[in-house]
Amino acid sequence: MSEEDYRKLTEKEIPQQVAKLDGWKVVNGKVNKSFEFDDFVQAFGFMTKVAMEAEKMNHHPEWFNVYNRVRIDLMTHDVNGISNYDIKLAKVIDRIAKG
Repeated sequence: MSEEDYRKLTEKEIPQQVAKLDGWKVVNGKVNKSFEFDDFVQAFGFMTKVAMEAEKMNHHPEWFNVYNRVRIDLMTHDVNGISNYDIKLAKVIDRIAKG
């Protein structure tokens, strides 16, 4: 992926695009969602699957894991804000979470 593939969303587009996602919200300038699993192994398995897809996109989440919980923050450092790739990755993450 090259830099020109990224497109920073406008302040008007951000809430419109995030509203189309399942349970995601904007927190501190990042698209955010928390996931809870039965145990650590399921949480880690989820993170592994997300990591493989994120690597294919060359677009990597900020995430935090404690036992069975995973919190994900998405923003694009290259454009200093929320981009079309954050929305795209959020959709991929939701698909993985649903199994």
